[in-house]
Amino acid sequence: MAKLEDSIHAVILAGGAGERFWPASRRAVPKPFLKVVGGSSLLASTLSRTRLFANSERIWVVAGHEHAKAVRAETGLPARRVLVEPMRRNTAMAIAYAAARIRSEDPDAVMVVLPADHVIPDGRAFRAAIRKAARAARDADVLVTLGVAPKRPDTGLGYIQRGHAVGPKAPGLHRVRRFVEKPNEKTARRYLQRGDYLWNVGIFAWSVGAILEELEAHAPELQRAWGPTLGSRRRPTAEQLRRIYRRAPSVSIDVAVLERSRRVWTLPVRFHWNDVGTWASLAEELGVKSGRSRSIAGALVECDSGANLVWSKDRTIALLGVEGLAVIDTPDALLVARLDQSPDVRKLVAQLKSSGRRKIT
Repeated sequence: MAKLEDSIHAVILAGGAGERFWPASRRAVPKPFLKVVGGSSLLASTLSRTRLFANSERIWVVAGHEHAKAVRAETGLPARRVLVEPMRRNTAMAIAYAAARIRSEDPDAVMVVLPADHVIPDGRAFRAAIRKAARAARDADVLVTLGVAPKRPDTGLGYIQRGHAVGPKAPGLHRVRRFVEKPNEKTARRYLQRGDYLWNVGIFAWSVGAILEELEAHAPELQRAWGPTLGSRRRPTAEQLRRIYRRAPSVSIDVAVLERSRRVWTLPVRFHWNDVGTWASLAEELGVKSGRSRSIAGALVECDSGANLVWSKDRTIALLGVEGLAVIDTPDALLVARLDQSPDVRKLVAQLKSSGRRKIT
């Protein structure tokens, strides 16, 4: 059996739209390319974190065709390890594509999947958790998902109910009792009080064989879409890939597999994690609180104001007597929203699209 470090392949999913980060995040420059925490883009930071546990020659990125060139430039990865999706089909199809490509090169690979746009400052703790999850995935032939202890009753995240501990063969890991997708606030508060629920943060470890088996068992419509093409050692042509994606359903890996499989374990982790999925979560990450505002870019002048988050590259933003706002100023669009309502920015984007103003989305 190969050493664990020689069998890990990391797959960074960079195909999300990041609509809740509008107007800074657009189709042309989506959220992973933004520099919102520190001096690097979220994608560059994720890549740096990934190199703590995976050899650079075993790192892959899945991205949409419109961002493939930018991903290659941002990551420096060779073209063959930037897997370009011809259209969005959610995470199950992205993971199936990556798993099939990796298996064609390394049938015994352990695959670690992670989003391109999260903030995890403690690289050492993250590396230790990934190695623990990957070892369990390889040795027990299971699907492992990392779960973060919740800090608030967040209704924008999925939850994992932790089951019984696996035991001495995999210390610290638990069987998964169930998954819950984005509960209402009352339910989320109950989960927080119970103590046996974790945030489902979308970081996974499994062997390529195990995930492809579970996809075939629980999501046969995906398997029918790709047929024998992705199982071949040959890379699919652009036209073959377009046909596959046109036939494939759009479904998350959680719904397609994890909620149905009987071989899912979770590793509870306590390192700091933030998906910076909304302006509110970014404000929390940057320390915005009563009496303290933050400007990501641009000049901010305040009087009798506080707890605001500002982004403006070209203009000075002046705030008088207001609190708890996100003020995001871009050359062609201005967002002013209460931070506690920032998860609903996606509704504004949908409204802009439906009214024919897709150019600014």
